[in-house]
Amino acid sequence: MKYLITGGAGFIGSHLAEILLNQKHQVWVIDDLSTGSLDNIKRLKSNPNFHYTIGTILNERLLAKLINQVDVIFHLAAAVGVRLIIEKPVTTIETNISGTEAVLKLAARKNKLVLIASSSEVYGKNAKIPFCENDDMLLGATTKSRWSYACSKAIDEFLALAYWRERKLPVIIARLFNTVGPRQTGRYGMVIPRFVRQALKGQPITVYGSGKQSRCFTDVSDVVTALIKLSRTKKARGQVFNIGANQEITIDQLARKVKAKTKSASPIKHIPYDKAYQEGFEDMLRRVPGLAKIKKFIGYKPTKNMDQILDRVIDHENNYHKY
Repeated sequence: MKYLITGGAGFIGSHLAEILLNQKHQVWVIDDLSTGSLDNIKRLKSNPNFHYTIGTILNERLLAKLINQVDVIFHLAAAVGVRLIIEKPVTTIETNISGTEAVLKLAARKNKLVLIASSSEVYGKNAKIPFCENDDMLLGATTKSRWSYACSKAIDEFLALAYWRERKLPVIIARLFNTVGPRQTGRYGMVIPRFVRQALKGQPITVYGSGKQSRCFTDVSDVVTALIKLSRTKKARGQVFNIGANQEITIDQLARKVKAKTKSASPIKHIPYDKAYQEGFEDMLRRVPGLAKIKKFIGYKPTKNMDQILDRVIDHENNYHKY
């Protein structure tokens, strides 16, 4: 099979490319390196089945050429990370909406399967736990740019499902919940790599907000395996799936666990959201995925717990950065 991964030099995309290449498939990658990195794919460049292009998916001529060469598109290219979303809201909206529109339009010309990576952010401030795929969205005011990402990903989903219903384009939507693992950067607000690097450097471990907010972290290996299985499941077409884990942990607990695992003397410091991001910043207290649907379709079950996830990230950081 021939696969295209948009955003393929990113954290998740590079892991996905690695697995597909190990399965002896041909992989094309396009990335503008705005949040991705050539370091993520340097180990893949020697593989004759790997092809990469530095460029933007907004270049439709380039994108069309790549889509015409492949059988399946994994659309992962997006503006990601809370800090980036707040600092560059125009880029967030344009990249997420216009980029997805371009992918779907060009894929529809040749009826190519598209799997779109969406986000748990689309559930917004909905307090119903766990989040299930048909639950209502509850987004904040348009005056708060924090919600622009959630809204843009929701529009991506609406557009993809419209292509499925009206033009019979095979699409699958995966809502990812807090994916973590080796090679993830803390540059744009991702909490685990940020905590680990702070702890290893002996810097204060900075918890934003009260620390009572909880998340369910999913190892990237579980996520990319699920993405591949979904892409090969015909009944999954036209469907939306949560991909995540169900082991809940508060950010305070996470900070203490990282400190203990790294044997760090770093103090844990709380920073109000207003200072960490922007005045009036809103967050969700809990974010827990319902996994019944994806389990029914592909037998999905997370294989790595919180301790294993942290051990993998800590080992990578120690080996890569030589703290």
